[in-house]
Amino acid sequence: MVTKEQVLQVLDQCRDPEIPMVSIVDLGLVYDIQIKDDFIDVQMTLTTPGCGMGFYIAADAKQRIEAIEGVKEANVTIVWEPPWTPDRISPEAKKRLGFI
Repeated sequence: MVTKEQVLQVLDQCRDPEIPMVSIVDLGLVYDIQIKDDFIDVQMTLTTPGCGMGFYIAADAKQRIEAIEGVKEANVTIVWEPPWTPDRISPEAKKRLGFI
């Protein structure tokens, strides 16, 4: 059975091309991961609703999740609630980005 940790590991390889120094996980863009048998449903957001890279990021996440052994299908949905804020960035990513 696929685990949430496996999904987070592959999502940790996904980058927003506009912020390539940190993953979408470290940016706090991944809101929820639901696993039902071999189907994975991910809800994520973007740093801003105007981000033109949303389709690319979601497609990259979907492709990486579906490459996990045991996953038949993944659905990656971009949501806007709750709104993303920089408070969601991990402490390590804040250091890399020069926030700390």
